[in-house]
Amino acid sequence: MQFETVIKNLPALLGALLVAILFIQSGLDKVFDWKGNVEWLKGHFSKTFLAPFVPLMLVKITILELLAGLTSAAAIVYFLATGSTIMIFGGASVGAIAIVALFFGQRIAKDYPGAAVLVPYFLLLMALMFLTNPYAKA
Repeated sequence: MQFETVIKNLPALLGALLVAILFIQSGLDKVFDWKGNVEWLKGHFSKTFLAPFVPLMLVKITILELLAGLTSAAAIVYFLATGSTIMIFGGASVGAIAIVALFFGQRIAKDYPGAAVLVPYFLLLMALMFLTNPYAKA
């Protein structure tokens, strides 16, 4: 791997590292404190049509978060081995889907400050997708 290639892609690599840390930690928190998360979310969604679906939603968001984080971590290694950013694009794409799902839940629960906190993460993921989109490069 040439030093110039790493430097040229440093924003994408650092973004992927942040995404890996963010989603692996969040996903593992859900795994290791499953009961606490279910109980908190049942209260959070108690007055919404989503209340009966809390455990299923938690399974899905946990899978999305871990997939985004692990893909982003693997993408850094893959980039260093091949010079390709396609896996970073994939990890960012899955992360963006996870953030959209979380945003939807926060809005339904009328937790507007909680929804607002997600916007910077979503913007990071959009920038990362833009930087690494394999179809946008000439």
